[in-house]
Amino acid sequence: MGLIEFNKLPINTLVGADWHTFKSITAGRRVDPHWRSKYLLTKGICRLLSTLAPIQDKRYAKRLANQPMEQDPVFILGHWRSGTTFVHNVLSCDKSFGYCTTYQTVFPHLMMFGQPFFKKNMSWLMPDKRPTDNMELAVDLPQEEEFALSNMMPYTYYNFWFYPEYQEEYCDKYMLFEGISPEELRVWEETFTKMIKISLWNTGGTRFLSKNPPHTGRVKELVKMFPNAKFIYLMRNPYTVFESTRSFFTNTIQPLKLQEFSNERIEENILKIYAKLYHKYEADKAAIPAGNLIEVKFEDFEADALGMTEKIYSTLGLGGWDEARTAIEQYVGSKRGYKKNKYNYEARTRQLVEENWQFALDQWGYKL
Repeated sequence: MGLIEFNKLPINTLVGADWHTFKSITAGRRVDPHWRSKYLLTKGICRLLSTLAPIQDKRYAKRLANQPMEQDPVFILGHWRSGTTFVHNVLSCDKSFGYCTTYQTVFPHLMMFGQPFFKKNMSWLMPDKRPTDNMELAVDLPQEEEFALSNMMPYTYYNFWFYPEYQEEYCDKYMLFEGISPEELRVWEETFTKMIKISLWNTGGTRFLSKNPPHTGRVKELVKMFPNAKFIYLMRNPYTVFESTRSFFTNTIQPLKLQEFSNERIEENILKIYAKLYHKYEADKAAIPAGNLIEVKFEDFEADALGMTEKIYSTLGLGGWDEARTAIEQYVGSKRGYKKNKYNYEARTRQLVEENWQFALDQWGYKL
């Protein structure tokens, strides 16, 4: 159990941003009085820590910047709460994979310098389980890289955690890349590549394993950057996804936001953005070369994680299954009996999902 409860954090994750990113994200944005002290404390710590960022920049330029990646990444796609974390944790047992760690998401500029000190303090302070479910949480465990990217540049969807009033704007521009400028896109590509190389260096992997729901809306760009990337797309019962996402966003946003935002608005945005992400993926998945995409129902993966993982390896031609199987089997076995949240769908949930997401129910064949 960490020293500080997640929902009582006196700062938010922008403490690990470089100063340019912090200033760009917060410029012209309203901070409501209730969160003014959190903003000021976060700003002060960020300003102090950002003075160390040039040390990493120099080391990155010298050691990694010009090093080519051995293989294109594997991307785990799907809406939030579609089971992407479990699949990520399973596949990351394969030591050939590298990934973004929880520590890296908060302190992406303190990876090649000062990591032992800052990691020890972060581990001491943070909770050992995620606040919205029972999944383990630790500094070295795999994590979605959008959090790291939000501390490395201002062009990410996860700015909405701090300024939820602009969630749809961030969605359209920085998750779906609609209206993003060529310069912003260039910075996004360069920053993402840098983050991948540091992740591989940090974890010792030779191939980057990504779990990042916002990438579901960036398929065309990812294929352009990595022509032989592999994609795993997860589907899950939309009724479960709605209730789980509502719980996740409502709880997670509390210690991160800097302005008031109602639970009703969160719910409205979930309904809208799910549809946008679904249709963007469906429109763009044809850009993925034949043999590089597998679509999986999470319920099938959950029922037979080992068998479905072997199928993923075989379908995508990942290689290394025999070497990875033992570690994956041990991890899957350790999760038997894991108690996840259970959902008894309210009539209102059924109505909202059927009114807004019937397309997904129909395509994937989900019924109550």
